[in-house]
Amino acid sequence: MDRYRFPFDEDRIPFDGIYVLFEKGELAHGGDRIVRVGTHTGENQLRSRLRQHFIAENKDRSIFRKNVGRCLLNRDNDPFLKDWELDLTAREAKEKHALAIDHGKQALVEKRVTEYIRDSFSFVVFGVKEKEKRLGLESKIISTVSLCDDCMPSERWLGRSSPKEKIRDSGLWLVNELYKEPFSETEMQGLTDILGIR
Repeated sequence: MDRYRFPFDEDRIPFDGIYVLFEKGELAHGGDRIVRVGTHTGENQLRSRLRQHFIAENKDRSIFRKNVGRCLLNRDNDPFLKDWELDLTAREAKEKHALAIDHGKQALVEKRVTEYIRDSFSFVVFGVKEKEKRLGLESKIISTVSLCDDCMPSERWLGRSSPKEKIRDSGLWLVNELYKEPFSETEMQGLTDILGIR
């Protein structure tokens, strides 16, 4: 499949679908190891989702960005981690915490996260128009990878510094849909048909 890296041509990305992320230095099965699988719930939002991860410097709009930042801060024993955890999306939260947060520091951490993501991650995408089908496939892929003994992270993987046990243990930048029901052989064949792989 076509592999994308930043900067990527949005016109080549389907409007609706699933993305699969790979991370530099992480290997499995003789190739790059899957480290995150994601999709979207709204219609025509796949491109927007990828922008939220790779371009928009706002960890409250991308749990992936928030998790990468958590690891960078935790690895450095940086006390700003406590402020990074705050979600400032809601107006009430902004009003409550706006004066207490070092916004200059937050901007610096956002830039570190952006640099890490752009430098370290590549991805493939495939189109899936129907929302329920997207969510079902996303869950099955995540479960299948999380249950794979050969898909464990390297010792130097950044995610090992996560305060989230599920990220550390699974080797995935995810906490949901882990260790559930993997693909059956028939379902796996259905996925390869969608991907056009033989």
